[in-house]
Amino acid sequence: MIRRRALLAAPFATPALAQPRRAALTGLALPVKQDDTVAPGFRRDPLIRWGDRVIFDAPAWNPARTDADAASAQFGWDARVVGVAAPQQQAADNIPRAILAVVHPTVDPVMAFPGGRDQPAVAAAMQGASLLNIEKQGSRWVVVDGGYQSRRLSAATLCRMTGPNPGSGSVLGVLGLGGGCVTPWGTLLLAEGDPGFWTGRLTGLDPAGFGWVVEVNPFDPQSVPAKRSALGRFPHGDVAATLARDGRAVVYLTDRRVGGFLFRFLSAGPATAEDVLDSGTLAVCRMEADRITWLPLPAGADPLAAATQAGGSPLDTPAGLGLDPTGPRLLLACHGSPVRPAGHVIEISAAGGDDGANTAAAVLLFAAGNPNSADARYGRAGLPMGSAWPENPDTVMVDSRGRAWVGTDRGGRVGPQAEGLYGVDLDGPRRGVPLPVYGAPRGASVGGAAMTPDGEAMFVAVRHPGAEPGASFDRPGTRWPAFQPGVPPRSTLIGLARQG
Repeated sequence: MIRRRALLAAPFATPALAQPRRAALTGLALPVKQDDTVAPGFRRDPLIRWGDRVIFDAPAWNPARTDADAASAQFGWDARVVGVAAPQQQAADNIPRAILAVVHPTVDPVMAFPGGRDQPAVAAAMQGASLLNIEKQGSRWVVVDGGYQSRRLSAATLCRMTGPNPGSGSVLGVLGLGGGCVTPWGTLLLAEGDPGFWTGRLTGLDPAGFGWVVEVNPFDPQSVPAKRSALGRFPHGDVAATLARDGRAVVYLTDRRVGGFLFRFLSAGPATAEDVLDSGTLAVCRMEADRITWLPLPAGADPLAAATQAGGSPLDTPAGLGLDPTGPRLLLACHGSPVRPAGHVIEISAAGGDDGANTAAAVLLFAAGNPNSADARYGRAGLPMGSAWPENPDTVMVDSRGRAWVGTDRGGRVGPQAEGLYGVDLDGPRRGVPLPVYGAPRGASVGGAAMTPDGEAMFVAVRHPGAEPGASFDRPGTRWPAFQPGVPPRSTLIGLARQG
């Protein structure tokens, strides 16, 4: 059972990193190269890489020879940051600590295994999630090697099914986790995407056991994750959780397909109740000009079919979600579609400041792409001369000063510039103008970001470096971050902080 902790207090401390010097960012280019690019005045620290141990007894990483047991105890092949769960009380030794959650959405056999020979069982162990003990040592946050709360979730993790569609009551494994969030009541929500890629490769799996939202207690490594069927089964892109004014749980969910929907779940009871996500109302977003209406769906219905029938609005591959801790504001990153290939970010404000309200307002924060194109739009001022521009926004996080951090993902496709992490003001004269602070190495994407509990640094995931079209384990586009002959590139969690 997942025991509810008391609702978390105010947002994390005001982050110093949230106010980068504009002079350092204006005009920053993100060239395509084998190494990454860090904005002047910032420091980048590698924290954990594909194959590094998560569980204390994990064997040393050997990319030329691995097995499922080893992979299930090591950091996964791919990486996307979910968030940081901070304990309510500081430890007796006064060392700041927390749990950092990272999901491992994919495994590309061509890049993960010598000769590109698929090893489905090993790949299934490489995917899933890593829950990592982190602590502050001196002026830097580090991943605790073999921390006692550190945990791996994979295709071998026992989960329980709950809610109106419990099935057999249990299911073995989590598959294709693509996003997630830390909830105000102290748990993690991890969103399974389309399981077809995995169920077609692994034998003996019931597809009905996958495609759900998984809730887990990050502070209890022995807790059994719960798949919450009331939140619906479909190819999730991301989830974001908050509270309605009356204390009920609110969960936003994206349907990561071209023409996918934005959903909202509103619990029947308060967020302090046990299994609060097992009863409530799932609704779909209808967007008409700048107005959103939440349309309730019939209980137990297929969410996608019911959303279509109810008149939900199809979107341009809705992907990442980010809630503003300073106010009732939700950001939605739409990855793009054949009609609008570069994607965009939408800002949604709940009516009356209540996420439980039936309506909301929607405005375009920015439309991504080359600023010289007719479709791209970046605030009133536009992008600074010579600056990189975002394309295919995929992840978004909002810090406690109300600045958004947007990560881009072209899936390894090499374009005129590197994938990047962009800071975007949500208020003031530079609203809607994305300024780059980090550029990924060749073939890599940016898999989200999360602030440290003290707000002095940011965790950023660098996904699948070197995995560009035509690349392979033996001939990658880069060997970042080690640049050692024969060592494949590795997805890496980095810390990004302002120097000094």
